[in-house]
Amino acid sequence: MKRYGLIGYPLTHSFSQKYFTEKFLREALNDHVYENFPIQEISALKDVLTSNHDLFGLNVTIPYKKEVLDYLDECSPAVAAMGACNCIKIVEGKLLGFNTDVIGFERSLRPFLKPEHTAALILGTGGAAVAVAYVMDQLGIQYQYVSRQKTPNSITYAEIDQQTITDHSLIINTTPLGMYPAVNDCPPLPYEHLTSKHHCFDLIYNPAETLFLQKAAAQNATVQNGAEMLIIQAEESWLIWNL
Repeated sequence: MKRYGLIGYPLTHSFSQKYFTEKFLREALNDHVYENFPIQEISALKDVLTSNHDLFGLNVTIPYKKEVLDYLDECSPAVAAMGACNCIKIVEGKLLGFNTDVIGFERSLRPFLKPEHTAALILGTGGAAVAVAYVMDQLGIQYQYVSRQKTPNSITYAEIDQQTITDHSLIINTTPLGMYPAVNDCPPLPYEHLTSKHHCFDLIYNPAETLFLQKAAAQNATVQNGAEMLIIQAEESWLIWNL
């Protein structure tokens, strides 16, 4: 049996498990299985590995994309640069870290980019946020992190005013705000200042249209969710595991 899986917490609604289970059925990979491993502490990864000697690969989600680095034997240049990993290849007991957030985000964003998209607000500062920032650097787009608490690298939501919104025509939500079942939540932004020149990207895929995206669309901004990004990520993980 070739086993793959997802670590994170909680894992009440896993895209990956459903996607790969259907993929294995469709492609008649009867000796393949994909399993969720909801671990409350990153240290429990050792137990997952010890109990599943047939593991060939893992995806990593909230809140362990940064913490998992301490458990890797090797990592890709991108992971080393951004300090976040969401894909692990297991070879003879060694954990090799990769980041497919980068590829998934860039490929799904590119069709929506316009010349006026020169600066972005990145909502959140976790593992997905640093992958988004990495892509912004690659594309030559300036960015500003936004967090609930002010840090040397981020501003707070309370600091965002009309000028901030005007100056940042890309707004990317990397937080879980608005994710099912908390569908009535959204990042606290002055949405009334959004315009048709703005593009808003929510990495959440369930629901398909979060309150964040609804409010943005109501101001004529273009919007997209994270569904396509997740599919690209999943297929990229599959390629990495089978290199």
